Amino acid sequence: MAHESDSPGEYEHTITLRVDGRERRCTVDVRTTILDALRDRLGIYSPKKGCDHGQCGACTVLLDSRRIVSCLSLAVAHDGADVVTAAGIADDGPSHLPQAFVECDAFQCGYCTPGQICSAVGMFDELAKGAPSHVTADLTQDPELTDDEIRERMSGNLCRCAAYPNIVEALRHVASGEGHCS
Repeated sequence: MAHESDSPGEYEHTITLRVDGRERRCTVDVRTTILDALRDRLGIYSPKKGCDHGQCGACTVLLDSRRIVSCLSLAVAHDGADVVTAAGIADDGPSHLPQAFVECDAFQCGYCTPGQICSAVGMFDELAKGAPSHVTADLTQDPELTDDEIRERMSGNLCRCAAYPNIVEALRHVASGEGHCS
């Protein structure tokens, strides 16, 4: 026998997200993640569904300017939030970042690339704010962007094609302002 509390729609909420600069509304089940809201409700496919457990980083987006794995964050908890995907970064952000990935061959199949780019934007923002990582040698000074810093700060993003050296090279080039990869 169905109870009144089992009625359809009781566990659904309409939320508003500002995605890549555009206000979007959708109705989601309270268990829907930001990743699933973006992909299944809003038709935004640049964040990828890799593991659905927060282990691979393919779904990384910027939520209110901080990088998150969107497969672990419930959409209803972020009603009204600003979400930036790799597509939004390519459209409005530093085009030199996606371009560096291309020029440095910092991708193979490309599946992880949107998450890597969002994570890199978050990494550069953390560095600009002077936030240390676990490998920062001197906590009294702003962190230097060493290869170890890049690897640590990007460690939440897996690349199953093993393009890690080229990802590090691309990020070094962006940080230094160099035009081309070697």
